[in-house]
Amino acid sequence: MSSLGAVEARTGLERGDFSAEELTRACLARIASKEDTVGAWAYLKVDQALDQARALDIKKQSGEALAPLHGIPVGIKDIIDTNDMPTECGSAMYAGRRPLEDSMVAALLRQAGAVILGKTVTTEMALSAPGKTTNPHDSKRTPGGSSSGSAAAIADHMVPLAVGSQTGGSMIRPASFCGVFGYKPTFGSISRRGVSLLARRLDHIGVYGRCVEDLALIGDTLMVPDPGDWDMVAKPGQGLVSALSEQSPASPRFAFIRGPVWDQADPDMAAAFEDFIKGLGGAVAEVELEGIFADIVECHALIMNANLVVSLGEATEKHPDKFRQVTRERVDRGRSIPAAAYIEALALADVQTQILDRLFDHYDAILTPAARGVAPLGLETTGSAIFNGMWTLMGVPAVSVPVLTGTSAMPIGVQVVGRRGGDGAVLKAAQWLWKRFVSQ
Repeated sequence: MSSLGAVEARTGLERGDFSAEELTRACLARIASKEDTVGAWAYLKVDQALDQARALDIKKQSGEALAPLHGIPVGIKDIIDTNDMPTECGSAMYAGRRPLEDSMVAALLRQAGAVILGKTVTTEMALSAPGKTTNPHDSKRTPGGSSSGSAAAIADHMVPLAVGSQTGGSMIRPASFCGVFGYKPTFGSISRRGVSLLARRLDHIGVYGRCVEDLALIGDTLMVPDPGDWDMVAKPGQGLVSALSEQSPASPRFAFIRGPVWDQADPDMAAAFEDFIKGLGGAVAEVELEGIFADIVECHALIMNANLVVSLGEATEKHPDKFRQVTRERVDRGRSIPAAAYIEALALADVQTQILDRLFDHYDAILTPAARGVAPLGLETTGSAIFNGMWTLMGVPAVSVPVLTGTSAMPIGVQVVGRRGGDGAVLKAAQWLWKRFVSQ
């Protein structure tokens, strides 16, 4: 039962095939059997989750209409505040921290009837220093980061839905490494109120699920306007579930973009990706991003590093012993960035975003790698985000679809990128890609 996707589970709960308590117990049993190996959870609230599930069952028995996520167990990244659980950001600096209020994300999940099982492992402060999580496909490999626990919990069938975040590649890369569906919406679509921020210009909240339809279900729940997040400029509430149900007369028009870092792709990923593109035939055309996009990776890094000084600089300086060396080094990279260089990078990013938008006058979505290759061996790092940062910088929606396989039969995701604000269209393109894959 714990292997059910969210839409499947919602249907089963509605029909009465099983109760919310039974589904929650199944997920908790799976966690109990695998957590020692996978290490996806920073905190579990077993008794409270079961109490919540029983209360939802009573509501259903009384004839109340079911909320969109009624009885669905969810894990949320340990940078997102919850008033009934610690939020420690994977750091000794915040050990034992108990927020007084829910984040907007947690509040919306509760309103939608979700059962929040606990907090999933994050790298320290959602940066580079890994947590305890391993890859469910091979415990000697990284699950990616920084949303390590959220992706691994989905991949190991511990929970149907999970929430993470992305500032560089923290949603899409773990989805690729763990072989699950991951979705980073358009910038400003999901409130970050009550979330530990790294870079206000770049931080996105994202979601994981077992299929595109699952992403749409939780996406509709979370994409709600919130005046508490001043950067919610994307006019969320697009009706993702409805968009997926609409019939399309033809296949999407895809642009295959290698990007400026294709030379850093692992050979097996590059070969698998090119074969995949060839298999799509006339549905895809190769497009090059040149000129102004040549420095986009460096542009993202400069903006992110400068912001780290603002978000973490004072804390790492006053309490260096509370942060891991990798985190301190990331912050230190931003200290020497001149203000003029930062302003220039922001201006360049705005122009890059505007120019990319014109591409979608001709194509419905972009296909590009979700990661350099399969999850690397070793748990000392979480892998490279080199294929993700540029799309994060431009704030466009992106979905990782697990359709490729590389070395040692490890999964590789295809990243489907859409027009800024066109989240329904990019999910629909990802859905089409997955259906074509499973039909072969």
